[in-house]
Amino acid sequence: MELKVTTLAGKSAGSVSVSDEVFGLDPRVDLMQRVVLWQLAKKQQGTHQAKGRADISRTGAKMFRQKGTGRARHSSARAPQFRGGGKAHGPVARSHETVLPKKVRALGLRHALSAKAKSSDLIIIDDLKAGDAKTKTLLGQLSGLGLENALVIGGAELDGNFKNAASNIPQIDVLPVQGINVYDILRRNKLVLSKAAVEALEERFK
Repeated sequence: MELKVTTLAGKSAGSVSVSDEVFGLDPRVDLMQRVVLWQLAKKQQGTHQAKGRADISRTGAKMFRQKGTGRARHSSARAPQFRGGGKAHGPVARSHETVLPKKVRALGLRHALSAKAKSSDLIIIDDLKAGDAKTKTLLGQLSGLGLENALVIGGAELDGNFKNAASNIPQIDVLPVQGINVYDILRRNKLVLSKAAVEALEERFK
């Protein structure tokens, strides 16, 4: 499978051959959804906590005698039905993380890459380097390429000027290739890969 390569200035820089096993699959939404749900669940802090009746500092003495009052039987004032009592079935601090096999995660990433390639939302750039860290200059280059909402993936190490210039541009995310993930790919309209990122992904899925 051949993909066109361009420069940041919008000029043609030839083409690159990519594997159909990584960029040419028929995208499966169910696989990508499983990976996204796994990512979002793992991202949750799980620090929400409500006080149950055992956590309330209040007397445990019986409120009034069992019989003869004409009222319902009650014991502790810490019970959930009373004002100031504990919360019934409230949230507790816990991990929301689920288990997803590595093979499924890898397959989901390959399907996400294939989905962008199939919808023509994948752009290959020869080198992600900026002469200076000026946001205005980079914004003009990205606008020339039609990139207003995109995820940009560089090599193992990002160019400092490019990273700093892109940090102030809304709806443009920049990550090194080791940080690529299904959620970030799907949440942006376009996916931009450097040639170094393509080579790293090809090597990763060999």
